[in-house]
Amino acid sequence: QVQLVESGGGLVQPGGSLRLSCVVSGFTFSRYYMSWVRQAPGKGPEWVSGISSGGGTTSYADSVKGRFTISRDNAKNTLYLQMNSLKPEDTALYYCARGPPGGLGSRGQGTQVTVSS
Repeated sequence: QVQLVESGGGLVQPGGSLRLSCVVSGFTFSRYYMSWVRQAPGKGPEWVSGISSGGGTTSYADSVKGRFTISRDNAKNTLYLQMNSLKPEDTALYYCARGPPGGLGSRGQGTQVTVSS
């Protein structure tokens, strides 16, 4: 069955960095646009970033542009999110999802990112 498993979250100080990973199985990863989405406590989901199936096109929410970098390794069925210059407002549950914003499909359980001093 379709599985998406995120890792790499944790507690980091403001200004710090984290790299999230999402390993997928159960579908042909290289054929799909993939997204990262986050949900902060008490708020709705926020699409963060997306990447085309071949990795050539990336998109970012204005809130993370210039700080986050999405990438993928189709040979390893893995999606990444490099997060730099983290801010307290980046605190959220981050999860990967199959598909573009507005058409998100299967998703993982998520990995918690907490930015605090």
